[in-house]
Formats: sequence, structure tokens, C-alpha cells
Amino acid sequence: MKILIAGLGSIGRRHLRNLVALGQRDIMLFRTGHSTLPEEELTVFPVETDLGVALAQKPDAVIIANPTALHLDIALPAAKAGCHLFIEKPIAAKWDERIETLSRIVLKDHLKTLVGFQFRFHPVLERIKEMIASGDIGRLLSFRIHWGEYLPGWHPWEDYRLGYAARRDLGGGVVNTLCHPLDYVRWLFGEVESLAAMTGHVSDLELDVEDVAEISLKLANEGIGSVHLDYFQRPPAHWIAVNCENGAVHWDKASGAAKVYYVDGDQREIIAPPERFERNALFLDEMQHFLALVNGEAESRCNLEDGIMALKMTEAVHTSAKKGCIVRL
Repeated sequence: MKILIAGLGSIGRRHLRNLVALGQRDIMLFRTGHSTLPEEELTVFPVETDLGVALAQKPDAVIIANPTALHLDIALPAAKAGCHLFIEKPIAAKWDERIETLSRIVLKDHLKTLVGFQFRFHPVLERIKEMIASGDIGRLLSFRIHWGEYLPGWHPWEDYRLGYAARRDLGGGVVNTLCHPLDYVRWLFGEVESLAAMTGHVSDLELDVEDVAEISLKLANEGIGSVHLDYFQRPPAHWIAVNCENGAVHWDKASGAAKVYYVDGDQREIIAPPERFERNALFLDEMQHFLALVNGEAESRCNLEDGIMALKMTEAVHTSAKKGCIVRL
């Protein structure tokens, strides 16, 4: 399989290393030269600086890991060239008519797509999804998701003010950058019917984007929940709390484990990740799934349509915050 990687920042480098770990060797790099990371690990791979020249070499798949605002600049030409697509989240900084064109090409040419929402590959979250779907702890009533990060400590090798997450022109902001919960809400709990949000820039961080968001959501199945996102929390925290008719679940990213409470019998259970589980396992499993997808051995666990729904939710958050209204999806 010939694979082209577009974007060699931290996530592009992670995908590159994981591809190599999975035995892939025919890898090309499309580069603009804006990465702030060392160059040594890239010197063994062929590099192209012209996208047309890179696509003319007929890669089977393209991994799109450049800044959010530039995703479609790669995805659309790659799709037109017949390449299968791995697109980092979110698929775009905001709604763009090119998304409809991309979707039509993907459907017409039967292209395989995967959007980089790696929490769908977390083994404990997969188990929680199964518990909710099976009704093991009864009907979902409410949920609360909290994710706070300290942006200056995120990429310590670079000035946080220059990274895509801090810049409006590159598609940054806490809603776009930490949009994973807006995807896994649908995956874990079901479709979102409507949402209302407040966003702002409340810290002293030097940004031209929002650094906090409070989002309330109503599900199609009548469950109600909320998502908190921020760029200033120290130490960082990411957790999910779920209340159901016959029990409750609390998952913490730091340990990777979930605590489950069953009303019947006042029982408690710990769902732990596999021994020696670590963060890169999500990305490695995700990339292994993409290779299987391209080879026709799997169905996408997060396709372009899922990516479009996540983008519609980020758009709804921004619209709600700006207009002070409830947005129906």
C-alpha cells in the first residue's frame, strides 16, 4: 500500500510512527515546511512539496493531518485522484460547500473514509457503549462530560500562540480542537436533537479564539447532558459521568478505567483497560483499522458522514453561543 501523509506536526508524526510499526514502508510525505519538530525521523522518506506531483504518484490512501483550516485543500484533490482518506478531526474549521462535493465523490467512487476520533477505539468506552446499548444499567437519563487542558503545556516544544489550536486562521479554538466529546456523545448515547451553548475567552492566554465552552445537549432518546471544554485547567482532566435508571458510570481518562454502580444490590464494578494500556494504543488501533478498511477487510467505525455530523455540532455550538439560542440538529 502506498500512503501519503499530509502534515507532519505532532499528530502526523504519530501516524507516521504507527504506520511503520504496523509494517508499512511505502510512505510519502507532503510538506509545506511549517513543522516546528526535528527533521531527523523524516529523512528516510520521500518528500513532495507540490500536492499535484504527490498525487500523481498514485497513493492508495492519504492521511490528512495538517491544520484544520487546510484539511479540505488536501481531501478534495485526494478524493478526485481516487485516494482513500484518513482525515484528522474536525474535517474542516467551519461548514464549507466543498464538503458536499467531497461527500459525492466518496459515495460515487466508493472511497473508504475514516475520521480521526480515536476515542471510539478506547476499550473501556467501547464497553460502556455496550452496557448502555444493551440496557444493562437501564435507560440513559443524563450525562456530564468534562475536558480541561492547559494549552501552553500541550506542545511544550513550541510557542502555544503559534500553534493551530490558538489561531482562528488555522481553525483553532477549544470547540474545534477538543471536539472529541461532540463525536463520542453520538457514538455512546445516540443522536443529538438540539443543543445550546455559551463560549468565551475568559483566561489570560493570548488567543484570538474561545478558550471555554459550556454546551447543553438534548438527545433524540430524551436523555439530557452537558459538555465542558477549556484551555486553562491545571492539572488537565477529562472524564465522563453517566446516570441511568438502574446504575451509573464514571470514566476517567487519567486511569483509563470506569467505575460502575448498579442500583440492584448496591453493587460496584471497575472496568479497567488492558494491562500496560497507554494512550498511543488508541491511535495504533485506529491506524490498523484504517489499513483494514482500505484493504476491504472492515467497515469504517467513523466515516465521513460521522465527521460531517461532528462538524455540524461544532457549527451549532458557535451559532448558539453567538445568537443565544437553542439550535436543532
